[in-house]
Amino acid sequence: MTEKAILILGDRRHELPVLTGTEGERALDISKLREQTGLIAYDPSLGNTALCRSEITFTDGERGILRYRGIPIEQFADKPDFVEAAWLLIFGRLPRREELAKFSGLMTANELLHEGVRHQFQHVPPDAPPMALLSATLSNLACYHQEFFSLGDEESLEEAATRLISKVRTIAAFSHRRSLGMPFIYPDPKLRYCANFLHMMFSIPYRQYHISQEVEDALNLIFILHADHELNCSTSTVRIVGSAGANLFASCAAGVCALWGSLHGGANVEVMEMLERISRGGLSPEECIRAAKDKTNPFRLHGFGHRVYRRYDPRAKILKAACERVFAGMERKDPLLDIARKLEELALADPYFVDRNLYPNVDFYSGILLRAIGIPTNMFTVCFAIGRLPGWIAHWKEQHDDPNTKIQRPRQIYTGPNELTYVPMEKR
Repeated sequence: MTEKAILILGDRRHELPVLTGTEGERALDISKLREQTGLIAYDPSLGNTALCRSEITFTDGERGILRYRGIPIEQFADKPDFVEAAWLLIFGRLPRREELAKFSGLMTANELLHEGVRHQFQHVPPDAPPMALLSATLSNLACYHQEFFSLGDEESLEEAATRLISKVRTIAAFSHRRSLGMPFIYPDPKLRYCANFLHMMFSIPYRQYHISQEVEDALNLIFILHADHELNCSTSTVRIVGSAGANLFASCAAGVCALWGSLHGGANVEVMEMLERISRGGLSPEECIRAAKDKTNPFRLHGFGHRVYRRYDPRAKILKAACERVFAGMERKDPLLDIARKLEELALADPYFVDRNLYPNVDFYSGILLRAIGIPTNMFTVCFAIGRLPGWIAHWKEQHDDPNTKIQRPRQIYTGPNELTYVPMEKR
């Protein structure tokens, strides 16, 4: 028997079905609330509202859990392969060897940009924000791939997905080179996904950039750990745009626009700027911790706390370990990493932070790791977008495959003036 909740309005009782997810999450089904009661639910920021049922990603903030298609995120850390994780998210299971080979082959075959797209980079200012270029160019790809406006089967979806996932790194690398006035470096079909991105970013004519295994694995990890995170702002945007029947290219371009916001994709940039200010100003980590607890002090400790997690962000643990491996392999130190380590040590020993569930989040170490790899700060959010693209595609596909999908149309509570009379210009 389906469990129900009872809503009492005046002298009337209304039954609301209770839905239960596979991990025991429970929700009130209010899909017929307005029809039955004339009322709507008020939930600013949708923090208590489930927009869909999804099989893609599970998070449990109370226990610090993140799983892709049921697989704990920690199990991707030993031999990180972003392309394999992308296939898993999009198609719902781990690929067989031949399936992964086909997927990788399609990405290699589609890594180049149409020359018309490439020439458009010459018509933007050199200092154009990379996220603006990424959003515009992803949307513009639709002009060159109109055959994928309608995706009726998994084969056509795979063709479109591989084009997006492959070309996004080419677009990102070209935008970086454009900002420096350097010649574009074309992708090398012999290189794997992350190594190829770094090659396009940092190689110069007649001298190819050398990528160590530690660095390649670290970038794979960064992309994997950002690949999906349930219905965050950008993923919800992709679903909302896609619900209108928008094609995959337009929906993902909209996701980039949402990710561009400083409250979403720019958090690790704020962490790096904070660590650099601490380093330049000669502040001690102890002074920073005291300042963060002082409500009259404008100092803010970035990289601690998360909207979902009430324990240590599982992604932060993985990236912290990756930082240690990368710096050990490079045989050098980073003063910012030393500051971050000390800040974490002090915060985790301070009841003020522990009682408020202010543990390090994924942004606390991702910026340090990207910096160690050589990625400039203005490309941090672009790297976030490259990693998140498979998740966006997976959610677009899941919604597209659901026969019950309708255009998303939230309600509002109107608080403006009551009916007024139009006043002609001469009488105002």
